Amino acid sequence: MSQPEVDSRLSMFFEPRGIVVAGASSHPGKFGFVALHNILRNGYRGNVFALNREGGSILGHDAMRSVDELPDASADLLFACTPASANLDLLRSCARKGVRAAYVTSAGYGEAGADGETAQAELVDMARRANVALAGPNGQGIVSTPASLCAQIVAPYPPRGHIAIASQSGNFVSSFENLALQSGVGVSRAISVGNAASLGLADFLEWCAHDSETRVGLAYVEGIADGRSFFERMRAVVSRMPVVLLKGGATAGGQQAAASHTGALATDDRVFEGMCRQAGIIRAQTLDEAFDAAATFATQPLPRGPRVAVLTTAGGWGVITADAIARAGGPNGLELVALPDDLREAIDVKLPPRWSRNNPIDLAGGETRDTIPELLELVAAHPTIDAVIYLGLGIQSNQARLMRTGSFYPEYGLERIVAYHERQDERFALAAAEISDATNKPILTATELAIADPDNPGPRTVRSTGRLCYSSSSHAVRALAHLWADARRRVAR
Repeated sequence: MSQPEVDSRLSMFFEPRGIVVAGASSHPGKFGFVALHNILRNGYRGNVFALNREGGSILGHDAMRSVDELPDASADLLFACTPASANLDLLRSCARKGVRAAYVTSAGYGEAGADGETAQAELVDMARRANVALAGPNGQGIVSTPASLCAQIVAPYPPRGHIAIASQSGNFVSSFENLALQSGVGVSRAISVGNAASLGLADFLEWCAHDSETRVGLAYVEGIADGRSFFERMRAVVSRMPVVLLKGGATAGGQQAAASHTGALATDDRVFEGMCRQAGIIRAQTLDEAFDAAATFATQPLPRGPRVAVLTTAGGWGVITADAIARAGGPNGLELVALPDDLREAIDVKLPPRWSRNNPIDLAGGETRDTIPELLELVAAHPTIDAVIYLGLGIQSNQARLMRTGSFYPEYGLERIVAYHERQDERFALAAAEISDATNKPILTATELAIADPDNPGPRTVRSTGRLCYSSSSHAVRALAHLWADARRRVAR
């Protein structure tokens, strides 16, 4: 992986040959215990060294009393769960042993007033003189799923995937990772930059833009110290991969909260919005919008145009989705395309006369065993269609659940019909993914059952394909609008 010089050090955060957990503790309530536990629990394959002044055994690991016991060149990364007062000597000692990256979880730095700012400046200076890449302080940790690495002082550990998370808030890293667990759309790398005293969001997103495991960046920002530099660097990042950004501190109240949280100075939101547009950053307004957009970029192909077809098993869902597409329309937005005559005639062969005969394509209960896969393929393959939103997955399995859990099951033929219903929804979910791959067009599947009954065979099978099952058609339309906006920008460059 050919990268700038700084990236060779940043890779030590995500692909270290070994980790020193400083401040390792035998007390399950301490961060030093949690961090060591999470590293060991999730199968990290490199060397793991626990550092504790009292020695002893922690989680089956013999703890070192001093960095002097660390074998030379055996670890690249220091993960510090130690008091701020200990960190200068710790950093210096680890550097002498060949450690070239340090992640500092300790609080009491720039977020804690004048004394904290002084301590933070000393930490940064020490890292510079020791040639150690410094992340934090006041951070939550690092995840690198290709390395089976969960160096975090909190849960969770997300599934492997292609979203890279960089955040000025550790809790938002956890939030995005929780959504990855819930949705099945996984993460490649994740880092909480904390106070970003030395390395910040742009540094890690630049590294991830060259990372073969990453397809999209997902960032949470509260404030930017150097807006011009951030803009220039992010414009270069966006040329290589899409970046979805959620910003805190967009209001006066949020700005005050950001200052007390990470010490970040929030920027004027109108200026920031203009910068995002010029750089090509995808700006999200809410947590779920940000994750949905990133998950869509990670798992769906870019549309070649704005023309959307909606395939629905019920009319009301189609109406609401048509409204959402209209709101996402305009000169450069999505378009609910009118069905061309040849496509309408081809659909006529598959459905009874009562179908809507327009877009949204309302099946009006006229589907048989193979109708939905056949129509998905017919619609997605048509040259006038750039993307498809499919609604109604899981209906059959929802009825099957009612049958399976009732007192009549498995008699009266219920066992057979339940199995059939569940098998059909699995087929439909697989067909959507396979046809999307074959046509290289986005097919977005939406149903409230994704959250109302995540074990329903429909949403469950969508997760098994690695794609996002959207909790509503409005969410799917919003994500598709971001996908099309990015595709349009890339063509315009």
